[in-house]
Amino acid sequence: MNRFIDMRLIAGFSLLCCCVTLHAQTVEFTSSNLPIIVLKTNGKQIVDDPKIVVDMGIIDNGAGKRNNLTDPYNGYNGKIGIEIRGSSSQMFPKKQYGIELRAANGEDDNEASIFGMPKEGDWILYAPYNDKTLIRDALSYRLGRNMGDYASRSRYFELVLNGEYMGVYVFFEKVKRGKNRVNIDKLDKDELTGDGLTGGYILKIDKTTGGDEGGFVSTYPPPGATNQRTYFQWEYPKADDIRPEQKSYIENYVKQFENVLASDNYKDSINGWTKYADLRSFVDYFIINELTKNPDAYRLSTFMYKKKDSEGGKLSMGPIWDFNLGFGNVNYCTQGTSTGLVIDFNSICPTDGWLVPFWWNKLWNDPAFRVAVSDRWSSLRQNRFTNAAVLGYVDSVASVLNVEAQQRNFKKWPVLGVYIWPNYKFDITTFDGEVAWMKTWITERMTYLDATFKYTVTGVDEPTANGVIVNAFPNPFDQEIVFDYEIPGPGVTKIEILDVVGRSVSTIVNTDNEAGRHSVRTPLVAPQGLYVYRVIYNNGRPVTGKLVRK
Repeated sequence: MNRFIDMRLIAGFSLLCCCVTLHAQTVEFTSSNLPIIVLKTNGKQIVDDPKIVVDMGIIDNGAGKRNNLTDPYNGYNGKIGIEIRGSSSQMFPKKQYGIELRAANGEDDNEASIFGMPKEGDWILYAPYNDKTLIRDALSYRLGRNMGDYASRSRYFELVLNGEYMGVYVFFEKVKRGKNRVNIDKLDKDELTGDGLTGGYILKIDKTTGGDEGGFVSTYPPPGATNQRTYFQWEYPKADDIRPEQKSYIENYVKQFENVLASDNYKDSINGWTKYADLRSFVDYFIINELTKNPDAYRLSTFMYKKKDSEGGKLSMGPIWDFNLGFGNVNYCTQGTSTGLVIDFNSICPTDGWLVPFWWNKLWNDPAFRVAVSDRWSSLRQNRFTNAAVLGYVDSVASVLNVEAQQRNFKKWPVLGVYIWPNYKFDITTFDGEVAWMKTWITERMTYLDATFKYTVTGVDEPTANGVIVNAFPNPFDQEIVFDYEIPGPGVTKIEILDVVGRSVSTIVNTDNEAGRHSVRTPLVAPQGLYVYRVIYNNGRPVTGKLVRK
């Protein structure tokens, strides 16, 4: 059984079950503008665990083409293992599923590229039910990818199960280690010492069932906790595969990080929390969860990973996951208003069974973290997170669904205008109305965060001619400075500080880097005044910007 029972959850489901009786309707379905997935269980029942073997066929005739139930299976045609997935969502009549592609014998694993996504074997058939826009999760992952981070790719489809139309679903990548998902090295069972032991881990903070054999408990209870604790679960390697030496290593690493974070010296630029944790990933995770005002953020469905020391080796947040209650879709604790921060969850809901770990209030009280959040937010708002960019994606998805699929979905599941736990706004009776309300909420939320995260930014967040992205903060700076930079390919990157007449003051970086994002935080002793930073990648054209030492 769950270690803690959330009474609001029970009350919400009581309201759903006792006050509202919803019956799935029969929908005649023959074709769609969306792809179609057909599942045939051959008389077997899909359960939570274990997976059963069934047949899956996908009809996907391409963009702009009609998909008919009578068409041949051209996206996939074969065996899969399938089970019901989710936690609270299992109470809903519209079920979501986890699937594994199987070979023809139904037992051996199989991999395939589905809907053009990178080849893999594990996938999610996500069933939006209490999210009546049908968009919240897909939108969140799209925003995450727009930030340059990995987040699950998606494709909308309509599902037919044993001949019965089941509604609009979303095909998602499952959180998993791999070159095209969480890109960390495989951790072999014989990697028990040296650099091999230091990376290849994915941890998850989430609800727990049974005992603690699947992970470990934080030394530090969440702020305001009585008997609540923070539990870290083994996501990769799985509990059955991870060796005792590997368990000990990653548990001790997290404890080192927490010990430093709990100390008075945690803000130190050399030996503070950023010695153990990747600043940029923590900033991005914070921003996307506060933008969506995701009430599960930090405390549930929270993933983190660690690469080997030779590859940077710091604890990184992500990938992001589970946003169906975001964007104003919750009526408890943080509520569905467009104001307030989710990191304040514990003070609002101290009796909840799962509280926000102590990390986030500590980080929010670190001026360097606030500056980094402000810098990143301001940069994103200039291009990737403009109102037009975010709302434009919402409109593009809504327009595709509004051709016909959403009408069938809400005929099958007549939830519009009905309270479905834990809806904040539930009296809207049309799909268009739900989308319009969420768009207004997003606009108000971004305006609120503009004020909350306000800071003067100096940096270049759009790629320059040679593909380099650079941010420098804080600016003005005092005793230390952070450079975030992203390069399009492997090569030598040099960052130096010059005075106003071009004399070198300090060389911050001069090293070979792999392609991707990098961050360096360093003390900088210099007199007050104006300086210039210069970034040179592969001896190309320099990227420059101004700095002020206050």
